[in-house]
Amino acid sequence: MSRHTAFRYCLDPTVEQQVTLARHAGAARFAFNQCLHLVRIALTRRRTDPGYSVPWTRFDLINTFNTWKRTDAAGRIFAVDSSGVAEVQVTGLVWRNQVCQQVFEEAAVDCSRALAAWSDSRSGKRTGGRVGFPRFKKKNSTIPAFRLRNKHSKAGKSLIRVGERGVPRSVTLPGLGLIRVRDDTRRLRRMLAGGRAKVLYATVSLRAGRWWISLAAEAADLHPAHHHRPPRGVGGGWVGVDRGLSAYLVAATADGTEHTRVDNQPTPLAAGLRRQQRLAKSLARKQKGSRNRADAAARLARHHHRVAGIRRHFLHQVTNKLVKTHDRFVVEDLHVAGMLRNRPLARAISDAGWADFARLLRYKQQWRGGTVVTADRWYPSSKRCSACGSVNSGLRLADRVFTCGCGYHADRDLNAAANLAAWAEARHQDVSRPPDPRAGGRVTNARRQEGAGRHLMGAGATGPVDAGTEVYTPIGV
Repeated sequence: MSRHTAFRYCLDPTVEQQVTLARHAGAARFAFNQCLHLVRIALTRRRTDPGYSVPWTRFDLINTFNTWKRTDAAGRIFAVDSSGVAEVQVTGLVWRNQVCQQVFEEAAVDCSRALAAWSDSRSGKRTGGRVGFPRFKKKNSTIPAFRLRNKHSKAGKSLIRVGERGVPRSVTLPGLGLIRVRDDTRRLRRMLAGGRAKVLYATVSLRAGRWWISLAAEAADLHPAHHHRPPRGVGGGWVGVDRGLSAYLVAATADGTEHTRVDNQPTPLAAGLRRQQRLAKSLARKQKGSRNRADAAARLARHHHRVAGIRRHFLHQVTNKLVKTHDRFVVEDLHVAGMLRNRPLARAISDAGWADFARLLRYKQQWRGGTVVTADRWYPSSKRCSACGSVNSGLRLADRVFTCGCGYHADRDLNAAANLAAWAEARHQDVSRPPDPRAGGRVTNARRQEGAGRHLMGAGATGPVDAGTEVYTPIGV
């Protein structure tokens, strides 16, 4: 067991099962909000009583919520006897036995992680953008979802099972029973039967009017035949990957040899923009709270889901092709959030999915024993001549051909990819030395366990296209 992956399927529940799934999702949202409410009350009380304990960790929140759900604050009734005397009877949450108790526990874990992210962001332990204090989840603006852990019964049987009772396309969940799925589960069933995989979590969510399940599993490493051979030398063999809009990516070596060029990328957001505008305008014209508005919102959600599915499918195809042919990549550290401030190009940049491309490339190379190096954000890969090394500071975005005073001229993207590969070769001679102060490169070795120290739910998670289990069925719009 050396890698974490996820298998995503579309569920096919009955009407009764849809009601039960919605009840579990509502219970998860309620538990998260209640845990956050208890924390806010404790923080307010601590202002006057510094010694008052505030539940903060996942174990404290789980114990606090379990204690609260049995108190009169969670539910009580007034019983009147025959003599007219009324007394209070504590019931707690009367519906707590109608859902699986793991839903409450995992919601408390999510609340604890949100509090920890806010605390680490304030203290500077967390990198990236500033994280605010957790907010309550609203019913109409939050994706209905819940998570279940894969425990084992006293007999040693797993509570989350795939393809039993003679129904191959099915998933059995604790408290929910057997639910049919629309996709083929053969690969996961074979891995589970052979002891090459173990399901850790099951996340069920409602997206675009359909229920989806994502099974996070700890799987065995890929077959040695799918691994890259160890590099024979410290220099050479690096492939630079330059991302762009006219050509989605160009992969080349330091000598300027082009290996891969993708310039026929789909643009699902731009292609469906007119339909999206029409659906959004139709939604805005509907009265709030009406059935027509709910139907219009569902149609718009299905459109967004289809756009995201097309983009995700393309990214998996491109990254699979790259990791199967090369073992060492160097990519740019693009500030995508800053690029989105460019209004003329913001829509095209969002449609490209550059951030997801880098994420997929890293963990797929990790599975195959490859390496991914991230060049410095300020390294002038596009403005630098790959032949003489001079920098053309006057290069504009509209200049698609790079021309240097030394007589060298080449495609702009090809020149940038060659510079990235040369940057990696020059700095990979001795990885123990600090990065060049002027270049300031950051090196990321893809062989390191991705997601180390984090929740196993999201570590190295992949889509079903890469795992080879998804039969993609576009949702009708």
